[in-house]
Amino acid sequence: MRAAAINLRALPEQRDLIDHAANLLGKNRSDFMLEAACERAQSVVLDQVHFTLDADKFQQFVDLLDAPPQPNTGLERLFALKPVWNKV
Repeated sequence: MRAAAINLRALPEQRDLIDHAANLLGKNRSDFMLEAACERAQSVVLDQVHFTLDADKFQQFVDLLDAPPQPNTGLERLFALKPVWNKV
């Protein structure tokens, strides 16, 4: 059960666009807007994740990033394949 109201004003063109998109997904305006807002909010929150490392761990992290990639035979086979759109 939803208990909190969220009210906002939109231009008619914005409302129509939202309604059209919601209709394409078989949703009503409120459900569509709530889902879209929650997805965006989650993305913003996840982008703000912060972690700290001591100097030794940070150096290990940098070393891993700077190290050349290890051989990967599966990836090499994949790159050797001809794409479907080039097969004629």
